[in-house]
Amino acid sequence: MTKTYHANGKLLLTSEYFILDGAIGLALPTKFGQSLTVENSEENGIHWKSLDNENKIWLEAKFSEQLEIISTNNNEIAQTLQSILQKSQISNLTSQILTKLDFPNNWGLGSSSTLISLIAQWTNANPYQLLEKTFGGSGYDIACATAKSAIIYQLTTHNSRLTTEIKYRPTFTEHLYFVHLNKKQNSRDGIQHYRNLTIDKSEIIEQISELTQKIIHANELDEFCYYLEVHENIISKALNLQKVKDIYFQDFPGTIKSLGAWGGDFVLVASNENTELLEHYFSSKGFPTLLRYEEMIL
Repeated sequence: MTKTYHANGKLLLTSEYFILDGAIGLALPTKFGQSLTVENSEENGIHWKSLDNENKIWLEAKFSEQLEIISTNNNEIAQTLQSILQKSQISNLTSQILTKLDFPNNWGLGSSSTLISLIAQWTNANPYQLLEKTFGGSGYDIACATAKSAIIYQLTTHNSRLTTEIKYRPTFTEHLYFVHLNKKQNSRDGIQHYRNLTIDKSEIIEQISELTQKIIHANELDEFCYYLEVHENIISKALNLQKVKDIYFQDFPGTIKSLGAWGGDFVLVASNENTELLEHYFSSKGFPTLLRYEEMIL
């Protein structure tokens, strides 16, 4: 018997790190994700293979029925996987597993969060509890993994969450793009930087929660860009980090906003310029990966 599960990647459009402390965020599930196929095996234990987006094996591991690592091509990643499997309280220990990424591993769309979602789907574990026991984070990426559209996400008191799926297709999507910065950002390092901040976060959380609503309901590109830039200024000041536009794209004719962990992965680009001009501009700066909104977002 063979069964396949799927989990969407994610992009966090608003609230960034402040979503950890109750800010309302707008998150977008992506068309790129990860799949997990389970096939029953006559051999004891689990034989695990992970393929990248080019069908190359980047992890192979064999686990005993006690989830001991018998063999692997990457001990560090196998140990992480072992820990996730143990915490999922998996019962099916005679399986061949094949995972497949739709996107390059360094894109930052959620190779870890999609894995947590997939293992939870397979083992009937609670994905949020599994995330908490492993990588940590707000859980918006877990919500995106199985969402069918954009979500409004908020952590509330008592470690619960509000997730609302919404129809989010701005009339100006043809002017929205995503550019990859060719730098894999470590979310845990970014979260630690955020946790070490000594500022009063309550006012900022209120401001960016309001901005999230304004961004969602913006009807015109100019209005949308204005709110993005206000949001970017607030986060930049709070984190004491330079805006990505100031670092790389000072002469860009449009708006550029960091997404999720600042300093790497994808940025959102909003511009009236045509696609060919944008492709040339970003390639000339050393960033050749540009995707239209409709190519990226579910």
